[in-house]
Amino acid sequence: MTAPRQDPLRDPRFFADPYPTYDRLREVCPVRRIPTGSGGHHAYLITGHPEAREAFTDPRLSKDTARFFADRPSNRDLHPAISRNMLASDPPEHTRQRRVATRLFTTGRVRKLRPFITRIVDDLTTTWRPGTDIDLVADLAVPLPVTVVCELLGVPEPDRTTLAARSHDLFDATDTARIDAASHHIGDYLTHLIDAARTTPGDGPLHALLHDCDEDGLTLDETISLAALLLVAGHETTTHFIGNAVLALLRHPEAFDRLRRDPDLIPGALDELLRFDSPVSVATFRYSTQDLRVGGIDIPAGFPVLIAPGAANRDPAAFPDPNHLDLDRDAGAHLSFGHGIHRCPGAPLARAEAEIALRTLLTRFPNTRLAIPAESLTWRQTRLTRGLTTLPLTL
Repeated sequence: MTAPRQDPLRDPRFFADPYPTYDRLREVCPVRRIPTGSGGHHAYLITGHPEAREAFTDPRLSKDTARFFADRPSNRDLHPAISRNMLASDPPEHTRQRRVATRLFTTGRVRKLRPFITRIVDDLTTTWRPGTDIDLVADLAVPLPVTVVCELLGVPEPDRTTLAARSHDLFDATDTARIDAASHHIGDYLTHLIDAARTTPGDGPLHALLHDCDEDGLTLDETISLAALLLVAGHETTTHFIGNAVLALLRHPEAFDRLRRDPDLIPGALDELLRFDSPVSVATFRYSTQDLRVGGIDIPAGFPVLIAPGAANRDPAAFPDPNHLDLDRDAGAHLSFGHGIHRCPGAPLARAEAEIALRTLLTRFPNTRLAIPAESLTWRQTRLTRGLTTLPLTL
């Protein structure tokens, strides 16, 4: 099958609205070979839901980026804590780190965090008044998950804004030098933070995390990598989850009004909101270690494979009338948190943060509306995540 002449995931129109692109690609074939960047390189893009679920669990698709790039020249300079994190490894290395991460976000632990999350939302919204304008991204969607994850890692408050900005830089699709510099800032900072915690007795969340890492035999490098992943993944996608969900509700007033009248429906609506506009557009890097066949398409060994939850979640084969936000839909099969052994262990925390943020907005400010035309909104220029740069609202 002939590949597109240009990378369809780098078109400015894709960043503004990826779904027409995904629909066109899926209609031709749910597994397509596409060009990536310059230099004649190609990857396989998976846009169909059953094909994506299959690929997420196929052990022949590796996430070991160090192995893939070992014999491929590169001018990149990522900090090892970023390039060798849990999302860039296979079992057994992945298994040890995931075991620690999963224990951090059990249902019981997240339940205990809910009062803390509620206090943060209350603090962030205490000056909001009906009739005034806010930026939901800057004023709530960014600081809420940043504060939570920094508290879990013991990051001092004065350092949190800078760390959040550097994490934001890691997803800049247009500037690899900026990405590399951000990775070193985060990796070096967390190395010093962990070194200090090792030499200072304490019983805070970071000390508890380090104890868990020691119990499971993680090396110092693995511990730093896990901390870096928790910092970056622990807030970036949640920020987009909250922003995308609020925008979807504002563009579907009947859904907004329904949740406003009955906020207890919000937890059950989260899966459909995640499906409708996924904060993860394309999953992190994988490559084929053997020849394999997905969706009737042969993928040779040695090729990058891009699984697109954003596309799979709009596959009409899995979700009838997928471009319609339907709060009565059973959307539990969405792939916004991934699937299989790499499914996001922080999903319970992300859901709690989004639920509390939405409940506060809908109940306290029931007449909220967009402060600018929807077509004037701008989106992050990255294919991995989908999120707004700002979301101006009139309360």
